Amino acid sequence: MKLTVLVDNNVYIDHYYLGEPALSFYIEDGDEKILFDTGYSDVFKKNADLLNIDLSQVTKLALSHGHNDHTGGLNTISSIFTKQKPQIIAHPLAFCPKKEGELIIGSNITKEELQIDYDLLLTKEPVKLSPNITFLGEIPELVDFEPRKQVGETKLSEVFTPDYVLDDSALVFEGQDGIYIITGCSHSGISNICEYAKQVTGIQTIKSVIGGFHLFEDDSQLDNTIEYFKRNQIDALYPCHCVSFQAKAKIHYELPIEEVGVGLQIEWH
Repeated sequence: MKLTVLVDNNVYIDHYYLGEPALSFYIEDGDEKILFDTGYSDVFKKNADLLNIDLSQVTKLALSHGHNDHTGGLNTISSIFTKQKPQIIAHPLAFCPKKEGELIIGSNITKEELQIDYDLLLTKEPVKLSPNITFLGEIPELVDFEPRKQVGETKLSEVFTPDYVLDDSALVFEGQDGIYIITGCSHSGISNICEYAKQVTGIQTIKSVIGGFHLFEDDSQLDNTIEYFKRNQIDALYPCHCVSFQAKAKIHYELPIEEVGVGLQIEWH
């Protein structure tokens, strides 16, 4: 399996790609070519062109959740997928309207609009995207230090109600020596995601984690997360997107972390 970072907050020095406060990964596993999130704009397309990645060959488009820093690029996919239409996979609540105060933070494209041209699979249950990669669906609370936190409001029926981002999901790759976790924002809690990936795959060894960990403050949750990573003896951590410098620094003091930026390519077996 090969993963390329198309969008992240960070870009490397002397590598002339575009960054934005968002996330998008391009993943190849066998015959499947998977786009995981689309960032906030068309930056994922521009970086793919610079990296000589042909997005028109994508077979699956998976969304980690419905916030617009992960779904914003959906506005531009009609110009990419003119012939081959990928299946789109997301949680059933991903396309519900979302706001924070007066700010719209959800997808600008509705599920009804997508269903016109695409095979849209909305699922709470895990589903295979390739022989080795699974979309985890809805993540349960499995550790006591990662309660779900409200992020704005969502409209599930007639009125807006507090949004605990139940649509937040992730991917897991089953490698030869363990599992590898690929996250968007980890609103569900990065440790909850890792524990659920163990349940879904039946594999207890976590080799690596890449994506947003949604850690910002130097608090007990960060301390407990670091202890969780240490207990699981994870070989490589790639925190990006929604992880503060303060949180990265504290993790790195205890466990070495890898730098992530647009253009990073990782191969797992």
